[in-house]
Amino acid sequence: MPEEVLFEFERRMDRAEIADYLRSVADALEAGEGMTLEAGGESVTMSPPGRPTFEIKAERETSSSGGTPELSVEFELEWDEGEPDDGGELSIN
Repeated sequence: MPEEVLFEFERRMDRAEIADYLRSVADALEAGEGMTLEAGGESVTMSPPGRPTFEIKAERETSSSGGTPELSVEFELEWDEGEPDDGGELSIN
């Protein structure tokens, strides 16, 4: 399925700043509200359903030139018009 990027933002920031953004998303999810993402004149509003799919991915990427590996943690919410998929419980420590 082709992917269309509706909004993208990337910038180095302090861990406390990142936590504030994640807290804002968590607050909107808990309240059952939509969220508007805005940066650099771009904006998109998303309204996740009551039970979206939540995906966490930890990755190590290495370049073909053998440079220093890059580590990442990605948090993703997905939803569509289909049936929800309940894949078990998650623990984050």
